[in-house]
Amino acid sequence: MATSFSLKIVTCDGLIFDGQAEKLIVRTSTGDMAVLARHINCVCSLGMGRAILETNGERKTAACIGGMLQVLNGDVTLVPTTFEWAEDIDVARADAAYENAQKVLNASDNKDNLVIMKAKAKLNRALVRKSVAGEILR
Repeated sequence: MATSFSLKIVTCDGLIFDGQAEKLIVRTSTGDMAVLARHINCVCSLGMGRAILETNGERKTAACIGGMLQVLNGDVTLVPTTFEWAEDIDVARADAAYENAQKVLNASDNKDNLVIMKAKAKLNRALVRKSVAGEILR
């Protein structure tokens, strides 16, 4: 019985990962999803969250935001809008994005729904990145 599957992680910046994996956990738009060998065919939209990749007995963590996941005949393709390995996250940049989003949300004169929605999205992305980066800082 197969214990691994072929995985490609591709962003607009290029190929992030191409190899065999034992497990992939991602946040979809409906909740967390784990992919193991022999997973059924499916296509899912991605939400904002932590991605966990287990390959060659090692576990890698990343911030994975937006995009899609496809499982087709045992091959898995992850096409996220944003994908950053935990060790590559710029924590200072994430902190600044968080602070800026907080300022926008706390501004009493701000009543524009679009501005508020964008600030909430930026806040959530910053929180995901900070959370994932925090895992390697312990």
